[in-house]
Amino acid sequence: MKITKENILAALQHVMDPDLGKDLVTLNMIDDIKIEGKKVSFQLVLTTPACPLKNEMRQACIDEIHRHVGKDVEVVVEFTSIVTSRRKESDAMLKDVKNIIAVGSGKGGVGKSTVAVNLAVALARTGARVGLVDADIYGPSIPMMVGLVNHHPQGDEKDGKMIIQPVEKYGLKLISIGFFVDQSKALIWRGPMASTALRQLFTDVAWGELDYMVIDLPPGTGDIPLTLVQDFPLTGAIIVTTPQQLALADVRKAADMFRNDKISIPILGVVENMSYFIPPDDPTKKYYIFGEGGGKKFSKELSITMLGEIPIVPGITQSGDSGIPVASDPSLPVTAVFDQLAQSVAQQIAISNAIRETFLK
Repeated sequence: MKITKENILAALQHVMDPDLGKDLVTLNMIDDIKIEGKKVSFQLVLTTPACPLKNEMRQACIDEIHRHVGKDVEVVVEFTSIVTSRRKESDAMLKDVKNIIAVGSGKGGVGKSTVAVNLAVALARTGARVGLVDADIYGPSIPMMVGLVNHHPQGDEKDGKMIIQPVEKYGLKLISIGFFVDQSKALIWRGPMASTALRQLFTDVAWGELDYMVIDLPPGTGDIPLTLVQDFPLTGAIIVTTPQQLALADVRKAADMFRNDKISIPILGVVENMSYFIPPDDPTKKYYIFGEGGGKKFSKELSITMLGEIPIVPGITQSGDSGIPVASDPSLPVTAVFDQLAQSVAQQIAISNAIRETFLK
């Protein structure tokens, strides 16, 4: 059989995107087909650079071309990505940010900021353009977690307004209220003042083009989380919990807030932090100190995806004090946990965006 662009595309119509449920050709995921004798090369355009199934999709493409075009065809599949978004071009606020992800919890002390920081770093390591906002007005912790305590961002005046330049570190664009206040003193602001400051973290910052913006929400369901989920065009929310039943009871409140009829923010999934302890002298063992399976039970109960389980290991706790997120070091075994989390989050965003796009047609 003569190798043509048409029969290559016909073969690739048999390859389905496992998340979106349609073939790659229909989804316009095949680009730049080149034919040189018995060699065929093309680009597979992913919906995110963090796609967890790209190797399986590559092999499926090769198999279908061998099946329908010829077993002796040399197939070279290259990856590129265009991160999807369900934002409308008419959206004025943060119009260059494709996906805004809120990381929240029903109570403090569950490691929400640890998850937010390392998720953002892991997404950036895939090649995505990522921003991180510390929206915990009364307890900003991200400056310490990324080694930027006492750092003060620069600003530029534009049209009579001061525009802040986000700090760049670990492949992220960062901003925190902690950059602008004395963190050694209590911040005594009433709700309206805090809400105004929160808006400025978004509207008065030169974010530029981003694939993902990760927002570390304050815990609970008070003024600040409500302001953000009501006023900003969120793609979805991630809920962080620990295995204990008490924590899960508080998480239900957070889920109810996002699912409220007046808010209706899709919940991308649940992350269970402090899931189990791995002793340094034997990394093959797991000790479920706070109970086992609480996050999975909760996610099943509310029909929410279980995105990941983060273990208790010294490296994670130490990184929060050292200012070096564990997800920034691929040589650490625990980094793989956050890499998997980033893949799962990107996957759920792509699915959510596709469902939304189909629904709106």
